[in-house]
Amino acid sequence: MAKILVTGGLGYIGSHTVVALIDQGHQVSIIDDLSNSSLDVLEGIFKITGQNPDFQKLDLRQFDAVKSYFDVNKNIDGVIHFAASKAVGESVENPLLYYHNNLTGMINLLRFVSASKFIFSSSCTVYGTPDTLPITELAPIKSAISPYGNTKQIGEEILRDVVKAEQNFSAIALRYFNPIGAHQSALIGELPLGVPQNLVPFITQTAAGLRSAIQVYGNDYETADGTCIRDYIHVMDLAEAHVVAVERLLNQKNNDRFEVFNIGTGAGCSVLEVIKSFERTTQVKLSYKFAPRREGDVVEIYADTTKARDILGWQASRNLDDSLKSAWLWEQHVRNIS
Repeated sequence: MAKILVTGGLGYIGSHTVVALIDQGHQVSIIDDLSNSSLDVLEGIFKITGQNPDFQKLDLRQFDAVKSYFDVNKNIDGVIHFAASKAVGESVENPLLYYHNNLTGMINLLRFVSASKFIFSSSCTVYGTPDTLPITELAPIKSAISPYGNTKQIGEEILRDVVKAEQNFSAIALRYFNPIGAHQSALIGELPLGVPQNLVPFITQTAAGLRSAIQVYGNDYETADGTCIRDYIHVMDLAEAHVVAVERLLNQKNNDRFEVFNIGTGAGCSVLEVIKSFERTTQVKLSYKFAPRREGDVVEIYADTTKARDILGWQASRNLDDSLKSAWLWEQHVRNIS
């Protein structure tokens, strides 16, 4: 049993990864500042796993608080780092918030944590607008088109430098695509505070009557139906990839001390295809309207997952319909909809 620290562990992806880690027999500690999450998530984790992970509210930007935490918590075997602001559109509107939160927090964490095995929550946004599809890990890293994407690029650069300087330190960056869905129990899922920044929670909230209509940003792109295309991956597939990655480092199976892997399904779906899949899967009719293109959005991107399959030994097992059905079951649970 390894002791794994999950930063942002009460957030959307973090909470599902905590469940996946516990399911594999690991001991989990969580730190989270609760800026985009809730203590209620701990109850969901307990109901699913029967365990209460150690939790401490902590803002990684607070230097002294981070130092104090790691002065006490020295026996950590590995870190999975999620804690960060994550909305592309918001990052364009408030870039300094994103640079301060995403980079200062990561630097403070790396400065004090004693664990030498580190999994970084990266993103396909590091690729910018791809030249060819599907996109592989060998694709060039272009200038980011959003501050959010730039913080992920810089985060990877920081890790490369730390790996060079610290001979006992190794890291894996998981460049994942668009996580959606919820745990099959419907006890944890995506619950954004305020107006959702991502497509699927906007869909489920519209289906639940909280929103009047879905905003589809742009219908004049050069795609089959004019809407953006993304690689949508079930959050539990993504969570399981993090477990495989940290175990790879713990078991010293990594080929290099810094590795990167795409984590996606390998298939692209348009916004309208997602809407139609939700309607087909749930039998709920959705209202949607087109809006102007959103600054910072890439037209089309989906993963080549060959490296993750062949080297990491992971591949997605759930499809788009599975993801949307689970997202709707979660929304129904949260809103007490029968």
